[in-house]
Amino acid sequence: MSIIETEAALHDAHRDNHTHRDVNGGWLRPAVFGAMDGLVSNFALMAGVAGGDVSQHTVIITGLSGLAAGAFSMAAGEYTSVASQRELVEAELDVERRELRKHPVDEERELAELYVSRGVEPKLAAEVAKQLSKDPEQALEIHAREELGIDPGELPSPMVAAVSSFGSFALGALLPVLPYLLGASDLWPAVVLALLGLFACGAVVAKVTARSWWFSGLRQLALGGAAAGVTYLLGSLFGTAVG
Repeated sequence: MSIIETEAALHDAHRDNHTHRDVNGGWLRPAVFGAMDGLVSNFALMAGVAGGDVSQHTVIITGLSGLAAGAFSMAAGEYTSVASQRELVEAELDVERRELRKHPVDEERELAELYVSRGVEPKLAAEVAKQLSKDPEQALEIHAREELGIDPGELPSPMVAAVSSFGSFALGALLPVLPYLLGASDLWPAVVLALLGLFACGAVVAKVTARSWWFSGLRQLALGGAAAGVTYLLGSLFGTAVG
C-alpha cells in the first residue's frame, strides 16, 4: 500500500469514530441569520412607524417597502461581496498555478518543508510531497489548501449567495407584515408573531452552537424585542414632535 493510500485509510478510519459539529454552519447559518436580519430590521421599522400613530395603510406600505428594499440590498451586497472574494481567490490560484509550472522543484520542496514543520520526518515528507506533486491539478489543490486555506473545487457562487440572501431576508421580513395583510388593524398581532419568529430563529441557531435552544431563543427574542421597543419609542417621539 502506498503512502497516500495508507494516509487515506487512516483518515477514513478516524472519521468513522470521531465527528465534530459543522463549525461553519453550512447552509443553515446564513439562511437563519438572513431571516433573522429581515425579521428584526423590518419589525423594528414597522414598530417605529406605528409608534408615530399613522394609519394601517401606511404601516403596511412601510413593511412591504422595508421587505423589498432590505431583500434587494442584501442580495446586491452579498453578490458583490462573494464575487469580489471569488475573484481574489481565483487570482491567487493563478499565481500558484504559474509558480507550479515555472518552479515545480521549489514548490515541491516548499510542500515538503510544510509537512516537516508539522512534525513529519524529513524523508517521509519529501516522499509524500514528491508523490502529491506528480499531478499538477492535485498539486494546485494541495498548495491552495495548505497555503491559502481554500478548496479550489468549492468556491462559493455569487448568484447562489445573492438568491439565498434575498429569499431568507424576505421570509423573515414578511412575518411582521403578515398580520396586517390578513386584516389586523393594530401592531399587537405583528408583535406576537414577530416575537415568536425571533424565538424560533434563535432556537434554530442553537443547531450550530453549543448553547441550549431555549437560551438562544430567549436571547434573540430579547434583542429583537428591545430593538423594536426602542424604535417604537423613537417613532412616538418623532410623531409627537412632527405632529
